[in-house]
Amino acid sequence: MSGLIFLPTSDLRAAIAFYQSKLGMDLWLDQGDCAVMQHGNLLLGFCERPGEPFEGIITLFYETWEEVDATYLTLEDLAEGPPEENEAYRIYHFFARDPEGRRLEFQAFLHELRPYLSGRDLLETRRSIRKFKGEAVPEELLWQIIELSRWAPSSRNSQGVTYTMIRERDTIDYIASVRGSSSAPIAAAPMAVAVSADPEITGRLGEDACIAAYHLTLAARLHGLGTCWIAGLDRDEVKQRLGLPVEHYLATVTPLGYPAERPTIKPRKPAESFVRFLD
Repeated sequence: MSGLIFLPTSDLRAAIAFYQSKLGMDLWLDQGDCAVMQHGNLLLGFCERPGEPFEGIITLFYETWEEVDATYLTLEDLAEGPPEENEAYRIYHFFARDPEGRRLEFQAFLHELRPYLSGRDLLETRRSIRKFKGEAVPEELLWQIIELSRWAPSSRNSQGVTYTMIRERDTIDYIASVRGSSSAPIAAAPMAVAVSADPEITGRLGEDACIAAYHLTLAARLHGLGTCWIAGLDRDEVKQRLGLPVEHYLATVTPLGYPAERPTIKPRKPAESFVRFLD
């Protein structure tokens, strides 16, 4: 769960200009008469509401409408009404009041968003996605993900990793068939990415390729896309199909696309059960 605070303003464009020019904030979302500014993990919203007191609304947003419904069930006695879709803003939401009367809004966006996850949220909520929407990944978004992925550490900063973008359907279907049900999720996505390392550049093929691939999965999650680590594809026939030298180490071929599912977060062992100290 993440959140933002909306405040009324008598001149939205002037407010945007001030926070951009004077405070260096980015325009994260523009909805016409409402806008959200971003600075790091801070999201601050303004809506043009002349004459309204500047007391604002505390808005908490979730990834799915199911989470909004679940929250409504716990706050039904404090809610102003049941959740509903707002077509103008493309959100699903409801309002409630806290014990002191402050107005709260709980919502899910019904459209894709620019990155907003905190570091903790990113690490805790990345999940293997095996079902995808048919929507293609925009070229600009793909390059944003690669831009982040290139910061993956490598042995002696050798940077010997290659990301192969696979959008040709016959190749996607072929790779998805190589390991049967284990590699089948590749065919469910509009594209896939192969991550490999070159032995002429790095002496740590496995380490460098796997670190780079995990960076890719995190960068994809940050931008609202899903991945699924598919192993066991470091095979000559797969590399030949991808136009890669057989000497390369192929860490994974992951599907990449907009998730059509949101797997539940499964419990983890307590840290004390697997941590050792040598003092």
